[in-house]
Amino acid sequence: MKPNVCNHLSVKECLKDAGCSKETIQSIMDCIQNNQHERKIMLLKEHRYQLLEKIHHDQKQIDCLDYLLYQLKQVKNQ
Repeated sequence: MKPNVCNHLSVKECLKDAGCSKETIQSIMDCIQNNQHERKIMLLKEHRYQLLEKIHHDQKQIDCLDYLLYQLKQVKNQ
């Protein structure tokens, strides 16, 4: 059973909005068309993991900046 065109386009837009690459979007769309449910889930989880890793990396950078700001304020107040 193939998804209808409207749902097909909605999934593509959702994947694009989620920051998936063109290659990932095409792979997931192929999985949908070929009923490869497990592979589709694996690809989505992999992209989610990559996004989460980026958040953690960015959070570490924010923490470093916060610490630097704290240190600079301490020096200023002395």
